[in-house]
Amino acid sequence: MESIFETLLTSEEIPEELKERMGEHVRIQHVKKGDLLQSPGALNPGGFFVRKGLLRCYVLDEKGKEHIYMFAPAGWAIGDVEAQAFEKPSSFYVDALEDSEIIVAIEGMHNNYFESLSNEAFPGEMMRLMRRVGVLQRRVIMLMSATAKKRYDAFLKTYPDIVQRVPQKMIASYLGITPEALSKIRKEMVSK
Repeated sequence: MESIFETLLTSEEIPEELKERMGEHVRIQHVKKGDLLQSPGALNPGGFFVRKGLLRCYVLDEKGKEHIYMFAPAGWAIGDVEAQAFEKPSSFYVDALEDSEIIVAIEGMHNNYFESLSNEAFPGEMMRLMRRVGVLQRRVIMLMSATAKKRYDAFLKTYPDIVQRVPQKMIASYLGITPEALSKIRKEMVSK
């Protein structure tokens, strides 16, 4: 199975000059089982495209408990999409679970440059997709590792204008909690 870069670099729909520029900003890297490829706080985190082997992406919660976000076997891409799309520090660890061969986006293939190349290949679509995936990524991590109160706080920040427009049972469903638990959280917030 081909990586996204291999697919882009062989696509007949993308001009050769653009393929050459994209190819200049990736490299093949061999990593050993246990190698840490990315840590939380990394600026301009790249993507990792697995040619052989297996990587994983995970977070640690406040208590140090590990929450695996995803695995990436051969043919898959892995990385912090939200950090890439919104130019934020990474939230994830990425490490190798097996000796692996990966394609790594190197300096210059991040943020504005990547957006420019993506827009040439797929006008406007790639970054819109990355932004949507970034929001979903943040939501999945919150559901896996945050307390119900923190999830509700994040909901209020993400959707401040719909709290009064959506029934409490729908908000509770979105947060992965019961309506009674949401009611308790809201009462605690009002009493503070």
